[in-house]
Amino acid sequence: MQKLLAYQSYALPVAIFAVAIGLLFIMAVWAATPRPVVRADSADNGEVVLIPLLSATSTPPEPLPPARIPAIPVAREYVEVVDGCGPYFEGPCVNVRGGAGEGFPIVQKLRMGAVVEVDRAVFAEGRTWYHITHDNEWLRFPERAGNNWYITAEYVRHFIDDSAVEIPVGSPAEGDKSIIVDRSDQKLYAYEGDMLQHTIDISTGLRVTPTPRGIFTVYKKTPSRYMQGPIAGISDQYYDLPGVPWNLYFTAEGAVVHGAYWHDKFGQPWSHGCVNLAPGDAQRVYQWTEVGTQITVRD
Repeated sequence: MQKLLAYQSYALPVAIFAVAIGLLFIMAVWAATPRPVVRADSADNGEVVLIPLLSATSTPPEPLPPARIPAIPVAREYVEVVDGCGPYFEGPCVNVRGGAGEGFPIVQKLRMGAVVEVDRAVFAEGRTWYHITHDNEWLRFPERAGNNWYITAEYVRHFIDDSAVEIPVGSPAEGDKSIIVDRSDQKLYAYEGDMLQHTIDISTGLRVTPTPRGIFTVYKKTPSRYMQGPIAGISDQYYDLPGVPWNLYFTAEGAVVHGAYWHDKFGQPWSHGCVNLAPGDAQRVYQWTEVGTQITVRD
């Protein structure tokens, strides 16, 4: 009996030691075995970038462009001012108030053609009011935009749009569509293949803020943008323009084809470097243009 008890007292530690040795052996074999390396990165525009699989012990091949999965379009709500003052504030403007009701202070005035994003509707004082949001755009001077901006529904057109999209700046042009911006003629020409689709009067940059010449690619679209100045190194002029409509970005520095509701000087230079169109013309070009469309700016 004493021998049996002694055997049992030694058996358990020996078994535990044997199991530990076995686990260490398995871990060593697992660590020495080549395994595929996988990484999923996120690009600046929210796309998922899949990096090709490589064996941990293989020699990497020549770099390949990453496979890109397009971001899922997001439907957002907007309103467009369809009954308001003109470009020089002639006539009654649409008042933006600090709350849903006439008793709240006026915090901004919107002109005909402005497009702003909204995120909810409120019924107050027998009227529908839309809440304007700036949450989905970067603002150069966020202190100018209040958190409580409301606009009454009587003077706007409400719509839902999922066209806002972005690809990396400098991406190669794709598709049969192309745009020519002629700074001498002050016209925009839109082509599909060799067929001219649109000819539109525009305003490019003034002499001190010229629209850059060259060949570019539309890399970003958005129906609405809050544009603010001054911009260091580009313009020292103050401006504050909520709801700039129908934007097609083509340079990283911020050159954009867009609607301009604050002037009517189309056919002559008038901008800070962007390509200005009348709001109706800008909407037509925006809806026709796809991300990846080539833009040539020439004299």
